Parts: sequence; C-alpha cells; structure tokens
Amino acid sequence: MIPRRTTAGLVLAITSGVAAGIVLAAAPDAPDAPEMPRALAAARPDLAPLQSGLDYHSFANIDQFRVTHVDLDLRVDFHNKVLFGEAALQVKRLDPNATELVLDTQGLDIREVSERPSSVIGALSKTETTWVSRPFHLDKANPILGSSLVIELPPHKRSTQTIKIEYVTSPEATSLHWIDDAHTAGKHHPLMYTLSAPIGARAWIPLQDSALVRITYTAIIHTDDDLLAVMSARNDPEVKRNGNYAFVDRDAIPPSRIALAVGDLRFKATGPRTGVYAEKPLVDSAAKEFADTENLLKTAETLFGPYRFERCDLVVLPPPFPLAEIGNPRAPFISSTVVTGDRSEESVVARAVAQAWAGTLVSGATPRDAWIDAGLAVYMQNRLVRDVYGETRATADRVLEEHTVRGDLAQMDRPDQALAVDQRDRDPAVLRSAADEKGGLLFTFLDGKFGRERLDAFLQGYFDHFAFKSITTEEFLGYLKENLLDRFPGIVNASEVDAWVKEPGLPQQAPLLAVHLYESVDAARSTWLAGKTPAKKLDTRAWVTPQWTYFLDGMPGPLRRDQMNELDQTFGFTRGANAEIASSWFVLVIKSAYQPSYARVEEFLKTNGRLTLLVPLYTELMKTPGGEAMAKRVFALARPVYQARTAAALDAIVNSGSDRADDE
Repeated sequence: MIPRRTTAGLVLAITSGVAAGIVLAAAPDAPDAPEMPRALAAARPDLAPLQSGLDYHSFANIDQFRVTHVDLDLRVDFHNKVLFGEAALQVKRLDPNATELVLDTQGLDIREVSERPSSVIGALSKTETTWVSRPFHLDKANPILGSSLVIELPPHKRSTQTIKIEYVTSPEATSLHWIDDAHTAGKHHPLMYTLSAPIGARAWIPLQDSALVRITYTAIIHTDDDLLAVMSARNDPEVKRNGNYAFVDRDAIPPSRIALAVGDLRFKATGPRTGVYAEKPLVDSAAKEFADTENLLKTAETLFGPYRFERCDLVVLPPPFPLAEIGNPRAPFISSTVVTGDRSEESVVARAVAQAWAGTLVSGATPRDAWIDAGLAVYMQNRLVRDVYGETRATADRVLEEHTVRGDLAQMDRPDQALAVDQRDRDPAVLRSAADEKGGLLFTFLDGKFGRERLDAFLQGYFDHFAFKSITTEEFLGYLKENLLDRFPGIVNASEVDAWVKEPGLPQQAPLLAVHLYESVDAARSTWLAGKTPAKKLDTRAWVTPQWTYFLDGMPGPLRRDQMNELDQTFGFTRGANAEIASSWFVLVIKSAYQPSYARVEEFLKTNGRLTLLVPLYTELMKTPGGEAMAKRVFALARPVYQARTAAALDAIVNSGSDRADDE
C-alpha cells in the first residue's frame, strides 16, 4: 500500500482559511468591506442557482462594455515596490445607452481617468491627443474581489472608445512579488514578477479581470538601465538593455496570462524557438537543465496541434517563487528550485508547455470552469513525459499522485470534491491540486476507453474549434458528447462523465496505475530497516524523484541517529539539489530530531518559497516545543522573503490565537 503525502489537502485547508485575510492585508487603507457581492455568498441556500457563464469573481459589466485591447506604459519602481503609469483600454460599447464602465481593481491608487474624444483608435502616440477627463469612483473593497472602478461615460452610438487610466499599484499587492538583491542568484540586483492568475491582474492593471474577456495588449516597461524586462508577449532575445522595453501581444488571451518579470536576466537559447531567461549565475545551468524544451514543444504539436505563440522561453525565477511553474504564453515562469543538475524535474516544464494549449489557447470561462484547463494540463503533461522520456519515467512521475488523490480528496468538503465547483463564496486562488489530479484522471479514463488515437484527434479538434476562446463546463461537455461520446457510441455515456465532473470523490471506474515501480522501493526500504542491507548496497541507480520521495515518506516514524547518518552519508540528502527530495528528507530530519541537518533545514526554510514544500516542514516543527520555537524564529526571519500568499498560509500554521493576533 502506497503511503500518501497529505500536502495537497493540508495546503487547501490552510489557504482556504486565510484567503480573505491575505487580500485584506494587500490593501490596509481600504474601507470596511461591504456586504458580499453576488459572488461570495453562494453557499447560502436563499440565493438563486448558479448561472453558467456568469463570472461571479468580476465586477465588470461585460454585457454593456467589453475591453478588447490594453496599451500599458509602466515604470518599475523597486525602491517603493510599485508600478506606476497608465493603461489605455480600447473598449467595445455593447449598449449605446450605458453610462457606467465598471472595471476590476485591487489596491490601486487611481490618479486620473480620461477618454480620447477622437474616433481614431490604436494610435501609437498619445501626446498629440487631447484627453477628456471623466468622473470616476472606487466602490468599497471586498476582501477577495478588490474594488470596482466605476467610470462615468455619456451615452454614445460610437462602437469603440478609448479610456486612459493613470494609477499606482500598492506596495502590498499580492500579485507583485519584489525580491531584494540578497535573495536573488546574482546578489547585486533586485527582481520582481507578477502573479496574475486567477484574478490577480486587477492588482496591477485596471481592467475586466475575467477569462470571459480575452484581450490583446502592448506594453512599454521602464526599468533601471541594467535590468531586463520580459513579458508574456513577443520578446526579442537579442534586445539591448537600455531601461525601456516594448512588447506586443496580438493574440487574445485571458487577463490571468498577462505576465511581467524584471531583473538582471540573461538569455540563452535551447532550440530554434526555445530558450531560458535567468540571472547570470543560473543561466548556463538552467539552459542545460531545460535543453529538452524544444523537443517537448515539438511533441506537443504532434499530439495536440500547432503551437500558436511563436516562442517558448522559460523565465527562471529565484527560490522564493511560490510555485513550480506558471504556464504563461511565450514566457512560462519556472522556479529555480527545479534546476537540479540532473534533469529530474523536466515534468515541470512539460506541465508549463501543456498550459499553452490548456489554459491559454482555450481556457475555462470562470473559476468554476478552471478544472478543464487544470485537468487537461495534468493529462497532457503525462503524455509529453511519456513520449519524450519513456513509459517508465511517466509512470514514476504519475503513480504517487494518482494513488494519493483519493486520500487528498477525502480531506476536502464533499461539494469541493467535484470538478465543477461553485466557488462563489471563496477565493479562486486557493490551491485545488487534488481536484487537478482528478481532472487528469478523467482524461486518462477517456484515453483508456477510446484509445489515444481517437482522444488525440478529439483534443486537436477541440483546440482548433475553441482557439482563443473561453468556454464553460456545459460547452465543454456538449462538445465532448457530440465529438467523442456520440461519435463512438456504447463506450462511455454522458452520465458517466457527469459523475466525474459534478459528483464528489472518484468514480469506481477511475484508472489507477499499477504500483510495480514502487515494489522495489518498498523492498529496499524494508531490507535496510531490518539491517539486512546497508544503504550503500541498495540498488537505487534508476530511481527518479517520486521514488526517492516515496522511499523517505514511507519511513515508519523517527529513525535512530545512526540510521539517519548512514542515509545522509550514502545519498547526500542534506545537501542535495532536488527540492522535492529535500523536503521529504527534512520532514524525516525533524521527526527524528537529527540535529546535524537542522542548519540546512533552517536554510531551506529561509530561501525556498514553494508552499507545497514548506507546509510539511512547518507542520512537523510545530508538533514539539523545541520545533515550535524554531518554526516561529525562522518564520519571523523568512517572512519578508516569502510571497504574500505563502507568508499568510504559513502564518496560519506557525501563529495561532493570540500569537497570530500579536504578530499582525
């Protein structure tokens, strides 16, 4: 029986509990929150049934106005930790009698709003245009959604208008992470990046922050002369550093896919369409680590259809980056903790590549529909790993997650175990990794029933049919029924798929991989624990990351000091470069009170920002008085380095009751 790691469920519980507080902290000067809008009281039975295709996490009146394009002109101010400048929105008027344009914001200081009176749209120069000031106001802030920006506009028959908004972001914006020199690889220059998904774009751009509103954009980013800006738009790998960088994105993407990173970034190519941006000390090792990106891209095109975004250049960010990856178009963000020196974490890049199709080319229309993107990305990631690295590697990468998903789902409330979840009462940024795995299993189930050739043809047709569109769960299920279930009748019916999407838990027919790859790991652990085989004699040459974490996670409670010492001397766990293995090892270190590794545990906690790796460590530390003291001390030192949501989630573990209140 495979022991399960409960990180996913634990992170879900923690982030759910602190989500509202995180956003409030991002705007300390905001007025008291009003009554919950239509989005956030959905759990109340007196509310109307959920309406498919209505985004309850956006204030925008998209039935009257639709933003189609944004021109950004922003200065990056590292000293004050803000972006300031302007956003010019091209707005399609759908209702000639409408008198208010409503946009989403969060913590923005709006300085001026004006309208271009000319009918000329899209001119590059704004200096020759006289702008007409327009009245505006910000409504009271909601802790999750932010504030609606209401702009007064006279009724007009003109179909398109241009609105310019001058603003400054908040230094506490959770969607902007500012990393000082000391915590970057180069140690000489700061670095910043954005986290726009799922509803974070509103914290640095005033817009209609909904996947229902796909936009194109241009940007002029002003930085210090010695820094480089990279965006999820067309980047020129040969651009000269001069502090002014121009970007163009002509493909309509969800606002959650607008991304910016600024730092002392260097570029190195890994293929005709691929490369890496990273700080100078990292760029060579990152390029070597991710040398297969071009191959992954070509394989994805073979399986799922053409790649539509010209280039795929990975942006490698410092260890405080809170996730393994974010699949921005053209410039996916990747944590430098994935750079291990042995290419053992290439599945992370496969997941980022998959998101160019699932989540960008086609995306769920609302947070309720995000399972489509997440489930497809999990399935496509596994297909890419299988085709590029082989069946054994793919199985090893997937088997643990698939066999722990039942337990992780069981930790969630039953309504949350469905794929299409009513999220009107919650922050959609809360991780739902167990549900992502369930979505991946749905597509694996369809793969097994219909065969890969048929499913690949279906997916290629799906991505072509809905290219650059956002769709609802009902639209996806209708397309699936017409183009797969009904086309090959008698294999899977619509009610079976509905059970996956709308019911809790996993259906009985859920596919689970055989665990034979882990039988040898179980045997190795058992013979070592029994003293029959020394660690140096264990045959671990072919093990990959999931097998190592399985080996460590399956240890039965605390080990003796001599056992810990033998493992560490043989395998070098304490100083290993693989963050996934290190997290599992350090949990065992804490359980076993293995003092020789405590300094490295502290270093890991201070420098690593990936929430799923940190939660088990802080949780284990808090189980003993000595560990609790260490957790509180280290967290106090590391908190300024962590991204805001990571810090708030860990605060819920480390500080509780009066301690947490005092800390705040």
